[in-house]
Amino acid sequence: MAFLFFLIIDFMRRVFGIGETVLDIIFKDDKPVTSTAGGSALNTCVSLARMDVDVFFITEIGNDKVGDIIVRFLETNHLSPQYICRFSQGQTALALAFLDDNNDASYDFYKHYPSQRLQGVIPDFTSDDLVVFGSYFGLNPQIRPQLLRYLSKAKQAGSIIIYDPNFRKHHLANQAQLLSVIEENFSLATIVRGSDEDFFNICGLKDPFQVYERVKPFCTNLVITANANEVLVFSANEVYHYPVPTLQPVSTIGAGDNFNAGLVYGLIETNIHKQTLSKLSKTSWDVLVNYGICFSAEVCSQLENYLPIDFKNRINTSL
Repeated sequence: MAFLFFLIIDFMRRVFGIGETVLDIIFKDDKPVTSTAGGSALNTCVSLARMDVDVFFITEIGNDKVGDIIVRFLETNHLSPQYICRFSQGQTALALAFLDDNNDASYDFYKHYPSQRLQGVIPDFTSDDLVVFGSYFGLNPQIRPQLLRYLSKAKQAGSIIIYDPNFRKHHLANQAQLLSVIEENFSLATIVRGSDEDFFNICGLKDPFQVYERVKPFCTNLVITANANEVLVFSANEVYHYPVPTLQPVSTIGAGDNFNAGLVYGLIETNIHKQTLSKLSKTSWDVLVNYGICFSAEVCSQLENYLPIDFKNRINTSL
């Protein structure tokens, strides 16, 4: 009976993704090949919803046809639209993604937002919840005050907060002004997960140990993904190295977002909460990183930005 009670409590854990929503239009050889709802946090949330996790997405979209397409897509994927803010003065953002010969993407963005941003109800976060945020959405001064209200409430509640800076080259012009905001995000996070490229763009460092020394005063749990090379975990004065399997990607869009989804899924599956993160063994990190690598590799094998719907039925064969 006690075991059944544990399962019920664990099932009630919720995930909240906070981020921008766009419609991705993907080009290959100068021709559009598909379009799909996108955005870093959205990609993470859809994958988790397809794994039957209880997910809520906090975002803003226009009250237009593109916004309607995205809402229908989210509802079809059993992702609650309860915290989606819809605005009439402006339009849902578009992202044109151009795949190169290696199927890596470069982007052009088309955005028309209203002056009032993210005007929604803040959830009643608890210590069982997990929150994922990042990208430029996590730095944008137009939305920063509202975002901090969400994050501060989640931190006060004891939720696990995962921050993915997703800081790309086109942000470098404002790097000096944004550094203090990035550091504030580090301090709000329970886990910081970023690519080696992110941290080179943020602080000009390639050595992961030097990167950790920069992040450690703000957050002691750091996961660095180095593309096809390896994954490194710094936690509790330990460092763990994980190899990444060789694959030929169809698209790398959503790879990092789905690594985040794998981390979140692993935290739920192994019933890890904020107070136990600083004491995790290598065995526990092995499980979390393995989920992250597995989710990311699966998404790289297709054009969609999220896990296939049937992945939950074959995940054990993919691990």
